[in-house]
Formats: sequence, C-alpha cells, structure tokens
Amino acid sequence: MREKRGHSDFDLSEPEFLISVMDRHTDWCVIVCLIGDGQEINTGEAGINGWLLALQSQFPDWAIHMSDRVAIRNGQGEEDLTHILRVRLQHSPALHLGVSIRSFRAETVSEFVDAVVRGERDLARRAFPKLSQYPIVVTRDLAKARAWLRQQARGSERYGLVASSNALRLKPAGLYVKSAIDPPIWYLANKSDVRSSFALEDLATEFDVQGLELDWTGVCWDANLRWMGDHWGYYSFRGSRWETVRDPARATFLGNAYRVLLTRARQGMVVFVPEGDDAD
Repeated sequence: MREKRGHSDFDLSEPEFLISVMDRHTDWCVIVCLIGDGQEINTGEAGINGWLLALQSQFPDWAIHMSDRVAIRNGQGEEDLTHILRVRLQHSPALHLGVSIRSFRAETVSEFVDAVVRGERDLARRAFPKLSQYPIVVTRDLAKARAWLRQQARGSERYGLVASSNALRLKPAGLYVKSAIDPPIWYLANKSDVRSSFALEDLATEFDVQGLELDWTGVCWDANLRWMGDHWGYYSFRGSRWETVRDPARATFLGNAYRVLLTRARQGMVVFVPEGDDAD
C-alpha cells in the first residue's frame, strides 16, 4: 500500500485491512480465510493470531467460526485470544482441512518439512520414511540438480529452481535472486523460452511461489539458514557480509520462507547446497 498505492501512512495489518473493507457492508457478509501454519513471510502477516487480534480489538460485531484445533496447533498466544473471544467464537471440527492436496504422492511432506524448519531432528527422522513415494535428494553440484529435475519430469510436468529472497551468496554458483522473474512467463511458458522455469536459470523466491506449486523443484539453499549443530542460525546478507538476525519476527519470516520453498513440489525435490568457500 505504501510503495504501490502511495499511502505513506498505511499501518494496518493484512487482516485489519481486509476485514475493514468487508465491514463496509451495511447488512451482512462472510469472509472465508484459508490459513496455513508457518506461512508468514513478510511484515503484516501474523497467521491466525493476526486475524484474532484484529477481530478482538476493532471488529466487535463479527461472529467467528474456527477449527477446534487452531489453539492447539498455533500456540499459547492464540489460545489466550480464543479465550477472550469465546462469547462470539464457535469451534467446529469441520473447519480443519486435515488432508493435503498439494502433494498427491505424500500427505506427510508438510509434517516432515515442519520438523526440519523447527530443527526437531527426531520428528524429522520419523517422518522421512513415510515419504517413500516422494523423492527428496541433496547435492552440492548444481549441474547434477538440474539433470535430476529434467530426468524426473514426464510429459508436461513442470520443474524450476527456487530460493530465499535473501540468498545473495548463491551468486558464485551463477544464481542471482535479485534478478526478478516474470511470474506468468516463468510458470506458463514452454521449454523453448529461456525465461520459463524449465530453463533452470531464473530463480523464483518465496514471494513468487507462495500459494503456487510445481511438479518438481530445485531448492537452492544459501547460508542465511545454517544448521549450528543443534539449532538453526538465522542470517541476513548486508553490504559485503553476513549479519546475525536477532529480531525474532525476522527470524520467523526467514524460517517460514524455507518452509514455503520446501513445500512447493507436488512430486519431489532436489536440494542444492553450495560447497562454500572459506575465503568468501
């Protein structure tokens, strides 16, 4: 709103703004929100909690219907809010969408990725064997990653490379995230177009692929999310060096960015991790 619409004083969250638009109706209306866990990747996004905060503080006339599993799945903060809103909140088991239709080969992909992003190794180890029909491979050779994607795809199945929007040190591998894609061309153009995802040259970031899928993905992993032995380290590349991300909200956005990237493939993925260079 600030950059594209010229509203310099815009300070509403996404839920506040969307509800305020629908709240202009003089009689009645319904807002249906499909909200996934761990999908917040930018300022103004706060998942279930953001919607409950907006409804609790600014929109007292709205009735709220929600899955009975939300408080359990999303933490103590949301549970407190559901307690505050209990007078006009109704829980319903039917509102929990428990079956993934994104990955038809394995409904447990999200479970595995969630454990990985949270750094819960034991949970990830238990979830991984369930993915026998959903191949996940890792390589340090980008040429092998590209070859693997081309070998897996059949017919019109689509594949492409994805990476974090702050993956600036993929540049030595010839991958530059700041070179923006043209999404319609990247997603829809055929193999003869070098701008398409098929070319495996241009990277799509978490902002380009959120809510969309490919059949096969090559996830290009940078040093902004590093395994430190028993937990993830969060970093941002500024100027000519890496800086530790200390703001919890920014760290959450970064982890969620990788959660989005790791759940874009319907059928399988290859993870490319560069060798790195001690002189860098």
